[in-house]
Amino acid sequence: MNTRTPLIAGNWKLYKTSPQAVKTAQQLVELVADTVEVDIMIAPVFTALDPVSKVVENSRVALGAQNLYWEKEGAYTGEISADMLVSAGCQYVIIGHSERRQYFGETDETVNKKIRAAIDAELIPVFCVGETEVERESGQTFSVLDKQVKKGLEGYFAKDLGTLVIAYEPVWAIGTGKTATKEQAQEAHEYIRSLIDRNFDKTLAQSVRILYGGSVKPANVSELMAMPDIDGALVGGASLEAESFSNIVKFK
Repeated sequence: MNTRTPLIAGNWKLYKTSPQAVKTAQQLVELVADTVEVDIMIAPVFTALDPVSKVVENSRVALGAQNLYWEKEGAYTGEISADMLVSAGCQYVIIGHSERRQYFGETDETVNKKIRAAIDAELIPVFCVGETEVERESGQTFSVLDKQVKKGLEGYFAKDLGTLVIAYEPVWAIGTGKTATKEQAQEAHEYIRSLIDRNFDKTLAQSVRILYGGSVKPANVSELMAMPDIDGALVGGASLEAESFSNIVKFK
């Protein structure tokens, strides 16, 4: 029996000034006030974290960041540390998103360091994995997931990963309008859970939440969430409007 609490997370990417983010967060807080049995997170840009944290305080909505650096402080112009995110009100941080890997040189090794920094600061890491369209078409989906999970979590023990969230995001479905079928998504999620079982233990494998990310919308979220190994969604474009995101949150 699946006793994992679903998590619906909104990645706002490079959208919304601070005033715009505050307005959307205020609308969302009102729309999901009566929602129970699902965790909700939004990840605005860094400059909006502090004002949005004041809006979501004591609400059903938690705050996340879109990235972090693994060092606590130092001469790292343009970076932000885990402690800085905590001080801005964050509870979650997205790590290894495919856009970070594609455009900003993120690797499995840097992802590994960032997960450690998040855990040490008691942030919940949302660890992103997923294959490109070329990799899927050439039958490499499982080998890509195997490498990303193993390298990303190398050196960790099951006891370290109690709060870990994994997001499976097929790169070919992000921002393209394409969505993995519920069967494709379930197959990948089931495989990721089996990797956690083999590399750590069954207890962690059964408790870790695995989200699906890739053109999630109100129209398709229910069928995805009906799958036994899909524990929520990492939502991009459809999270930018409070009404559409609240409809995803209320998927049942």
